[in-house]
Amino acid sequence: MMPAGANRNLFLATVAFAVSFSVWGLIAGLAPLLKAELALSATETSVMVAVPVLIGAIGRLWVGLITDRFGGRLVFSALLFASVLPPLALAVNHSYGSLLFWGLWLGVAGSSFPVGIALVSQWFPAEKQGTALGIFGAGNIGQSVAVFFGPVLARRFGMAATFACFGMLSLVWGLVFAVWARNAGTSAPPKTLRDNLRVLRTEPLTWVLSLLYFLTFGGFVALGVYLPILLKELFSLDPADAGARTAGFILLATACRPVGGWLSDRWSGQRVLYGVCWGIALIAWFMACPFIHTFTLGALGCAALLGLGNGAVFKLVPQYFPAQTGTVTGLVGAAGGLGGFFPPLVLGVLNDFTGSYSAGFLLLSAFALGCTWIFWHTFLRSGRRAKVAPQAEAAATA
Repeated sequence: MMPAGANRNLFLATVAFAVSFSVWGLIAGLAPLLKAELALSATETSVMVAVPVLIGAIGRLWVGLITDRFGGRLVFSALLFASVLPPLALAVNHSYGSLLFWGLWLGVAGSSFPVGIALVSQWFPAEKQGTALGIFGAGNIGQSVAVFFGPVLARRFGMAATFACFGMLSLVWGLVFAVWARNAGTSAPPKTLRDNLRVLRTEPLTWVLSLLYFLTFGGFVALGVYLPILLKELFSLDPADAGARTAGFILLATACRPVGGWLSDRWSGQRVLYGVCWGIALIAWFMACPFIHTFTLGALGCAALLGLGNGAVFKLVPQYFPAQTGTVTGLVGAAGGLGGFFPPLVLGVLNDFTGSYSAGFLLLSAFALGCTWIFWHTFLRSGRRAKVAPQAEAAATA
């Protein structure tokens, strides 16, 4: 039986994650308009959209450590309040230098993921965590809000008003979350940062899960932030149409994330992830074809697979590491964020030098094949099954 307040806190955390992701993805959503307004090259545009992704990735590790120490309610509230200033500043000045500088601070919003994972996982029993965390992860629909509504609002009300609107959204939900959210009661004393860091040194599985999330969540973020640019340049779509199609990609991936968690509860996260890795290796070839129908098929297929994989990874994290969920989530989430940082840069540079984006998608296929081999070696060949790690069992019974 779930404790009272579990569903309320799941709702509050999911919306908080959606708000954070909408702020984090704001520059990417407006990238086609900003590129035209500031006359940016493909490489400059890639750097502009990648900066918030990089800072969000790096910040996740430290935010996860802090969450295990101080609790999700305090840390999530603080992140929402900290996410108010960057969009308000960009409403005043969104020159290229300002976009790069405040893009660093927008990354703070992108570091919120491990906070919600740690908070939500403590409210639900192990057999329900895959579904609950999949629902929470669906908060990445906030990126869809940014890429769809950002260009629409900018064309109707102007760029400054659009930035200001997203900043105020973060302020409002920060107040709601601070008032209504609660941490799950726990009898264990908070661990020190040194205690939490120890698991990263002693458990190789943390790095394997990080690699898998580098592929699944990194692929989702990379395509989410760069699809508006790709669709405009490859198929001459206007920014609103490109934003709507990108929103569809994000919505599909978001909808599949809870499904991935549910399937992991039913069949195990290992089986889901193995199928996802093979699927991405195959379907990435469709995106390498410069035709809108094959590209669309590949993009939608990747969206579904990436969403399933994201849900499966975070079935396994609290299952193996219940006592250090925030810390391990921070590491895994940081890897996922870095997975979203590099592909846009690679795509931009390859396009500037070769005039084609196809090689980037072939690299994605090769990387997915490598992840498939590592996954097989770690889980299937060794016979490792999803279960609470021994050190976590000892912590839970101590």
